[in-house]
Amino acid sequence: MIQIKNIHKSFGQVHVLKGVNLSIQKGEIVSIVGSSGAGKTTLLQILGTLEKPDKNFNEELVIDSVSILSLNDKELSKFRNLKIGFIFQFHQLLPEFTAIENVCIPGFIAGRNTKEIEKEAERLLNYLGLGERMHHKPSELSGGEQQRVAVARALLNKPAVIFADEPSGNLDTASAQNLHELFFKLRDEFGQTFVIVTHNEELANMADRKLVMKDGQIIE
Repeated sequence: MIQIKNIHKSFGQVHVLKGVNLSIQKGEIVSIVGSSGAGKTTLLQILGTLEKPDKNFNEELVIDSVSILSLNDKELSKFRNLKIGFIFQFHQLLPEFTAIENVCIPGFIAGRNTKEIEKEAERLLNYLGLGERMHHKPSELSGGEQQRVAVARALLNKPAVIFADEPSGNLDTASAQNLHELFFKLRDEFGQTFVIVTHNEELANMADRKLVMKDGQIIE
């Protein structure tokens, strides 16, 4: 599903990633841990096509059999919308929209049929136990409910992989546990691939593989 080779990233004089190599299989849940500044979020942003790696290191980035580094900006935006889902620590829901409207956004961006999008969004929210909350705005939802809306939004276009950056970092213990269990349920039922950056040791240890980053490299 994901193959990266010799990925470097610098910001000014700071060399954040120093030749990262990684292979992730379809349906695998991989956690990435490490101290602050180790390069975890930078790596996730490159994997998620939000950042580009440094050039001239014979670098490779392949996701779902597509060579990402060969795409132009328009092609990259389309690929990101259709093939990648994101879950962030602070949900990133639009406050003026209801839950179902937030979930529909990736489908609208992709130009899909409105009725088809709304039907899929409703199905996902019902699946995630939010059937009676889909017409509520984020301010009317608990933190755990908001995060499940974010999960539904990430799943709407049936992406090849979901990238999660501290997905349970803003949740209470019970909501975090529910979210962690949900990831594995989605993997088991839909074959979903997850790459999760987290400081939550419980979630990290539940993953199929736990990768440790230190000083811009994966050390184990």
